[in-house]
Amino acid sequence: AAHMDDFYLRYHVGHKNGDAGHEYMEFELSPSGKLRYSNYSEYKNDRMIRKEACLSPAVVEQTRRIIEESGITKVDDSAWPEPDDRCRRQELEIKIGNEHIAFACAEIGSLLDVQSSADPEGLRNFYYLTQDLKTLIFSLVSLHFRIRPIP
Repeated sequence: AAHMDDFYLRYHVGHKNGDAGHEYMEFELSPSGKLRYSNYSEYKNDRMIRKEACLSPAVVEQTRRIIEESGITKVDDSAWPEPDDRCRRQELEIKIGNEHIAFACAEIGSLLDVQSSADPEGLRNFYYLTQDLKTLIFSLVSLHFRIRPIP
């Protein structure tokens, strides 16, 4: 249990602007195994989706392993595209052991955005890790609640 106490994960993607309103998707995994998922869109009067679930220690440990094996804690985001008010932003916060990292960048639309960036290697690492984490969390949410998360 002590091993799990030093692990935390939060991912957020979204934007606020006049045309499309406020939209975001976020998930958070706390050391206790509590998964919080929320998805909000003002587009066409959509509503807020909020879900919480308790994950088993094995699932939390697998999530931790995915992050550790990605090598994301050794990446520097200083050359990544900066988020601004006109575009969607992505945030990834991870506490793993005694390392605590937080990344923020403009949303990555595709691998083409990654390849044309100033740091394609680091951004590719971030892109694939966030894709893996979103896939895992969306699967858990849809299995647990029988809803279809909106990416």
